[in-house]
Amino acid sequence: MSSEKIAIYPGTFDPITRGHLDIIERGSSLFDRIIVTLAINQSKEPLFTLEERIEMIRDAVKNIKNVTVEKFDGLLVTFAAQKKANVILRGLRAISDFEYEFQMALMNQHLENKITTVFLMPNEKYTYLNSTIIKDIAKFGGNVERFVTAFVAQKLKKKLEGKM
Repeated sequence: MSSEKIAIYPGTFDPITRGHLDIIERGSSLFDRIIVTLAINQSKEPLFTLEERIEMIRDAVKNIKNVTVEKFDGLLVTFAAQKKANVILRGLRAISDFEYEFQMALMNQHLENKITTVFLMPNEKYTYLNSTIIKDIAKFGGNVERFVTAFVAQKLKKKLEGKM
């Protein structure tokens, strides 16, 4: 068995924010590898296509050597086991995130007891960020460059042109 510590960081990332990047950057110092996994979630209707989200994530993490980006469909623990990951990395912004994340962590542990969920809190300056808020600010012409990378801000602006 490999002693390499591999973490899966799942999400829809529609779009990836500086809060997500904070978790990825700090996680990259804790684990040998992080696989940012883009969930194909049939119950959500993302603004960006799967390919656009992958492109934005790859651009955002291009300077973090031990981070890769992949997509998955199905059970997260199955994907994690296929990738020989031993950790699911999750961010907790507020108490409101905790109940859902706690339930998911317990269910994932029940399904695959060799995989541990590790929670990281983002830097306090990112605790209020989420992708929905970023999209709302961008829809109304607000400047989102403090909250996302310049590449993501550009993609948001282009995507939302003509949707107002």
